[in-house]
Amino acid sequence: MDPVDPEDRPERLPDVARLRRTVLVVAVLNFGYFFVELAVALTAGSVSLLADSVDFLEDTAVNLLILMALGWPLARRAVLGKAMAVVILAPASVAGWQTVGRFADPQTPDVVPLVLASLGAIAVNGTSAWLLAGSRHRGGSLSTAAFASARNDVLVNVAIIAMGLLTLWVDSGWPDLVLGCCILALALHAAWEVWEVSEEERLAAKALAGEDIG
Repeated sequence: MDPVDPEDRPERLPDVARLRRTVLVVAVLNFGYFFVELAVALTAGSVSLLADSVDFLEDTAVNLLILMALGWPLARRAVLGKAMAVVILAPASVAGWQTVGRFADPQTPDVVPLVLASLGAIAVNGTSAWLLAGSRHRGGSLSTAAFASARNDVLVNVAIIAMGLLTLWVDSGWPDLVLGCCILALALHAAWEVWEVSEEERLAAKALAGEDIG
């Protein structure tokens, strides 16, 4: 049996309940906008927007991990956390395949839907950062990481808009392709971080059970 989580002590229950509601709302926002940005990215032919849609799925996974971390046993959280890391890699693989295929002949994306989708992404990420700001110290390192990720994602969305304006100027698909590679690398690193957190929880569960973790 896992030890009692300090966050679940009676005097902390109101904070824990508030954090649960917050991360659930943020997870739903990110999961919903993942499909919006994915659809726009495929329609507009934007690699950077496609790569950014993967980040919304990663943020969904992190916030769901926080939600589960407040009540699930370590061993169960570890298994589901690794499953989420694999889920993140699925759209990342699609984005990577699209990126590789564009190097021979970079496609110039449709800038208007790209910019509009990025403005929507700024609204979602900004709202997520605002919601998480007051709770980032209550859920441990994961909630702090979720807040930092949402805040930094706003900057990524601004970079996509700037890339769109540059695309209009140079009339080339290379800016979109280069930025897409950078965003995809960040998404893959995030998936690896989720996997690492899950592995740490698996080892912690074995240690609590008195098993050898060597």
